[in-house]
Amino acid sequence: MSLTVDDVKKIAHLARLGIDTRDIESYTVDLSGMLDLMTQMSNLDTRDVAPMAHPMDQVQRLRTDAVTEADNREQFQAIAPQTEAGLYLVPKVIE
Repeated sequence: MSLTVDDVKKIAHLARLGIDTRDIESYTVDLSGMLDLMTQMSNLDTRDVAPMAHPMDQVQRLRTDAVTEADNREQFQAIAPQTEAGLYLVPKVIE
């Protein structure tokens, strides 16, 4: 898909981006290239490709699920302006 200079100007306006008029031609070429790549990728047959979270088959290192801080809830609620039933009370901001 090839974009025109007017398309890039409209996209920049919608995205509220200020683009220097000297750079519009290069943006047009770059964005058109990206859209062409996306078109090529969407036409690929990926039925036999297994979904993966990472291309290197790595696993996420997880830390142990252990409590590392003391429970200071009572102290924090003691200095809060308003609490009720263990909850912080705040002014209503949405009607």
